[in-house]
Amino acid sequence: MPDREERFRVMLDMVEAFTGPAPRVLDLACGTGSITKRLFDRFPDAVSTGVDLDPALLAIAEGYFAGDERVTFVRADLTDPDWVRALPYDSYDAVLTATALHWLRTEPLTALYGQLAGLVREGGVLMNADRMRDGTTPRIDAAERAHRHAAMDRAKAAGAVDWAAWWELAAKDPVLAAPTAERFALYGEHAEGETPSLDWHARTLRASGFAEARAVWSSPSDALVLALK
Repeated sequence: MPDREERFRVMLDMVEAFTGPAPRVLDLACGTGSITKRLFDRFPDAVSTGVDLDPALLAIAEGYFAGDERVTFVRADLTDPDWVRALPYDSYDAVLTATALHWLRTEPLTALYGQLAGLVREGGVLMNADRMRDGTTPRIDAAERAHRHAAMDRAKAAGAVDWAAWWELAAKDPVLAAPTAERFALYGEHAEGETPSLDWHARTLRASGFAEARAVWSSPSDALVLALK
């Protein structure tokens, strides 16, 4: 993902614009804590709650941030209506997520957006960076996909570890082996989600209780949508 750091920079720019330098953040589907790490690097006085269901990725996050009182990790299923009860706070200045919610189909994602509207304080924001295509530009989509995969193939040839190989290494790691086995029992190879369009996300967020929603960054395949409460 060659534009990964750029999307994170814009995301944190918007956090600063709307919440100031000491935000309370919900890192949604946090994985290994990539957003939280960049949040603390830029805003040392921030606090974060990382939520994920994946036991292997949470094990890495908890190990990396061990002893850091600014972050709390919660294991929860975002499709469970009661997942919000496990959170340490009733409201957040910002909810941030990246390359994660495409694992959900539109019906549970709509329900999740409604729950998140209840967690974001007035004047706070939700930002979701993910693949967002409307299916109306098949030739452009095909060219972008071919270009992206060619770059991935070059990186792999140069020694980069791809998705499958990374999980093979995790399965052999003495600390990660057990949570990795549990993870594959939960998900299999990959969850069957959907990638609705940017327009769908913006409309659904507004219908869920946000006052405004639009893209604040985009690449040939992805977008970062910001919703303002």
